[in-house]
Amino acid sequence: MRKFLTVLAALATLSLSNCGYNTIQSEDQEVKSTWSEVVNQYQRRADLVPNLVNSVKGFAQQEKDVLIGVTNARAKVGSVQATPEVLNDPAAFQKFQQAQGELSSALSRLLVVTENYPQLKSDELFKNLMAQLEGTENRITVARNRYIKAVQAYNVTVRSVPTNFTAMLFGYKEKPNFTVDNEKEISTAPKVDFNTTPAPAPAPAK
Repeated sequence: MRKFLTVLAALATLSLSNCGYNTIQSEDQEVKSTWSEVVNQYQRRADLVPNLVNSVKGFAQQEKDVLIGVTNARAKVGSVQATPEVLNDPAAFQKFQQAQGELSSALSRLLVVTENYPQLKSDELFKNLMAQLEGTENRITVARNRYIKAVQAYNVTVRSVPTNFTAMLFGYKEKPNFTVDNEKEISTAPKVDFNTTPAPAPAPAK
């Protein structure tokens, strides 16, 4: 009896291997792992926002609308759940991506504004924050690319015969991926040239 159970277990294991179950499991875990890194890097960026806003505020309080825009975008990012369950909910994934995109846009507008304040650009705290932000944006790009590749491999597996039957049997579905209109632009880390002088303001109309 014991030998029979051993043989049965071996056949079951072999069957799961041949039908792609182990591959699906492995690729699913890789997706979750790369997603975790994406979330970590986005969180790192969000953590920089309050100090960055306060730094700019000290030199450019009149840029109230831009500062509020960044603060609100950061708050929206914080309100979106980024748990692994998001990967099984395309609508929730899209909401997460939209919130991060809005924060990216808000930060870009803030960096444009800072070009008009040479004293701010020469401030050591601000320069340090910008260096951290640029490094974080680079890490976000790397993490996103790894996630994109992991999801592409996983989705091909769950769509392909015969592993698609295994995926259906065990409830594995395709996972959402990043889709943006201008991936190149979003993947470019923000830069501030501290050696240039801002263009003079136009003379008031007479």
